[in-house]
Amino acid sequence: MALVLSGLIFVSCNKNVVYTKYQTFKNNEWYAKDKAVFDVEIKDTETLNNINLMVRHADGYPYSNLFVFVTTKYPDGKVLTDTMEIVLANQKGEWQGSGAGDIFDFKIPVKKNVKFPLAGKYQFIFEQSMRVDPLPLIMDFGFEIEKSKE
Repeated sequence: MALVLSGLIFVSCNKNVVYTKYQTFKNNEWYAKDKAVFDVEIKDTETLNNINLMVRHADGYPYSNLFVFVTTKYPDGKVLTDTMEIVLANQKGEWQGSGAGDIFDFKIPVKKNVKFPLAGKYQFIFEQSMRVDPLPLIMDFGFEIEKSKE
């Protein structure tokens, strides 16, 4: 609980964060049908932004990676879908994220210095696309947009 509170305090103090949210999975199991959906209202189309994903998983997570389907819905109705691999462990099997006990948080930079082409509501949808359903020991999946410091 203290880790969650300190995370909330850090986010609330970071003025560069445009949007940040986590989707929590019941019983730490991510079913393919359970989409992580993030609705973001974008007003600023001039500022450069960085887009990050965040994965919170247990030490016992049985894979070194996580494949997700990503769907982006634009304010004008355009829809793009892609597949992404998130590498959670290095070649030695060491988790990339920071750990507290047997819980690991990993923040993955996805895009840097991007401008949103349109003002309005964007929707970002993530579905786990691993061959296992449910995917065990994934606790939370997060999405963040922050203003670029460059």
